[in-house]
Amino acid sequence: MSNLQETIIKELEVKPTINPKEEIRKRVDFLKEYLKKNSFSKGYVLGISGGQDSTLAGKLAQLAVDELNESTSGEYQFIAVRLPYGEQFDEDDCQDAIDFINPSKVFTVNIKNAVDASVASLHDAGVSISDFLKGNEKARERMKVQYSIGGTHQCFVIGTDHAGEAVTGFFTKHGDGGCDLIPLFGLNKGQGKQLLKELGCPEHLYQKTPTADLEENKPALPDETALGVTYEEIDQYLEGKEVSESSKERIETLYMNSRHKRNTAVSIYDEWWK
Repeated sequence: MSNLQETIIKELEVKPTINPKEEIRKRVDFLKEYLKKNSFSKGYVLGISGGQDSTLAGKLAQLAVDELNESTSGEYQFIAVRLPYGEQFDEDDCQDAIDFINPSKVFTVNIKNAVDASVASLHDAGVSISDFLKGNEKARERMKVQYSIGGTHQCFVIGTDHAGEAVTGFFTKHGDGGCDLIPLFGLNKGQGKQLLKELGCPEHLYQKTPTADLEENKPALPDETALGVTYEEIDQYLEGKEVSESSKERIETLYMNSRHKRNTAVSIYDEWWK
């Protein structure tokens, strides 16, 4: 194992093996303790996409507020938010995820008008953005909506970033990367599946092909196609195992190129970027 691989594993806190029950307990307790330490907050909010990561993070949040409400006056809540751009191709999965989580409250905010207005305003100013950048507009609009709902209901915004996304920088800066807590940190993709299986999640929600589905010219583009490496290979790398030289090089290139996403805004005192 190379020094860089060791550094990445240490930075992202990935374990080669996990006990799903223990990880669930640890992460639910983390979410509970954070609310108790910040007594001005009344819960959590998260956009539910119908994929593995938001389903898991949402379920952990709901378990946390349910347990808190059993020992308090019942004032905590988890707010699930549906954030489609127009009509979502896998809306049935989204509703299955909502049913599995059983959130305290559900809002649906269609972001299409807001995103299209932003793109049109840029165009009017002489800036025509690519389909890829419009995808970033969608991610950032979703973040903005979650913070508006969170502010209205005194709730923290949860992020879904896990080690498999963090190592590759596969998230939108100030979009789905903008949040207050990341309860899935330290888990790779396969380990997240283990937690969902332990929680009794419908199998089709965590076995489906992962996709950010942000680009209209490439609808439902699989994450692994966009990344150029499979999640299985990323998982193996993060668990300290050997992977092909081409996959190792791809993962490490993505990691180095996305360092700016994993750090706060750079100042003259920062050394990491040099």
